[in-house]
Amino acid sequence: MRRVWASLGTLLFLVIAPGTVAGLIPWLLTHWGFRPAFLGQEWLRWIGAVLIVAGLVPLLSSFARFALEGLGTPAPVAPTQTLVVSGFYRYVRNPMYVGVVAMIIGQVLLFSDLGVLVWAAVAWLAMHVFVVSYEEPTLEQRYGAQYANFRSHVPRWIPRLTAWRG
Repeated sequence: MRRVWASLGTLLFLVIAPGTVAGLIPWLLTHWGFRPAFLGQEWLRWIGAVLIVAGLVPLLSSFARFALEGLGTPAPVAPTQTLVVSGFYRYVRNPMYVGVVAMIIGQVLLFSDLGVLVWAAVAWLAMHVFVVSYEEPTLEQRYGAQYANFRSHVPRWIPRLTAWRG
């Protein structure tokens, strides 16, 4: 039963948080209308589409891991029971945030919109401040040495080339 509630809470949080940051706000800025490609380079749109899909993969995988392995949600009000360090977390400490930023940058290229680029920078800065000021201290307090070990081996934003096997 715990997995059911964790899954429902995780799904709700997915729609509310990343859905707003990587979906609703870029849509409000662009209405997903195509402007002329940056520098007339249509191939940049394909790179944008790839970034959107590439960002969605770690985002969805991580959300599923929080519910099914961690028995909780990514929402601070309903945290996981265990520290999740599998999947994309073996490469980067924040695959959800990295995925969301990749999706926003993908929309910058797909729709050729500099306003969305500004949004990507604002969103990443907000995520960084949240991670440094709240999330990391909270995880350190909640999971102690286990999180400290994870944190010392897995980078915050730039993924490792090889999986951490801690």
